[in-house]
Amino acid sequence: MIKNIFFDFDGVILDSVDCKTKAFVKMYMKYGKKVAEKVKSYHLMHGGISRFEKFKFWHKNYLNKNLDEKSLKILTDKFSKLVFEEVLSSKEIEGSFDFIKRNFKFYNLWIITGTPDDEIQLITQKLGISKYFKGIHGSPSKKEFWTEQIINKFDLVREETIFIGDAKTDYDAAIKSRINFALREAPYNKNDFNSLNLLKFSSFNEFEKLLI
Repeated sequence: MIKNIFFDFDGVILDSVDCKTKAFVKMYMKYGKKVAEKVKSYHLMHGGISRFEKFKFWHKNYLNKNLDEKSLKILTDKFSKLVFEEVLSSKEIEGSFDFIKRNFKFYNLWIITGTPDDEIQLITQKLGISKYFKGIHGSPSKKEFWTEQIINKFDLVREETIFIGDAKTDYDAAIKSRINFALREAPYNKNDFNSLNLLKFSSFNEFEKLLI
């Protein structure tokens, strides 16, 4: 019996993974097409990792540069401006808004995402869905930090809690916190989870049936 649901955001509530991919590629294209392609590939394979961690990894491993805090902030601010409006205009994952609005009284809902905390707060307010969640949490704290924080703060039963995600970081956070996991399946993540026996769905009509 599931009572508590943790949602990732990009690729779970909004179909916004692609707009972020394009923005990352655009930012690194000045370093050459090969670097931009590596950035794209890494981002798609590690969808749930925060942009802070990605920028540091890419600069160190692809450009042989260490980012200081000032440079990192410049990059993340530029990225935020590139994607903010595009994220807001992204389509919802089929049935996600309806599911949230119909079920927030029956389940305890949280968002746990790699998007920066202040940004995801603003995005969910603009979308008119923030009021349906008991908490909305983003980076720089990692997802496994937030899962444990919420479970302990609200004394949640782990067997009654599920994390809905589309990336390996979502799955890893669920495993570390010993809670259930459901994969929102998409073309970009199917190969990453082929070897795992998981609950899988593509629309929230399907997911709702899994809860019955």
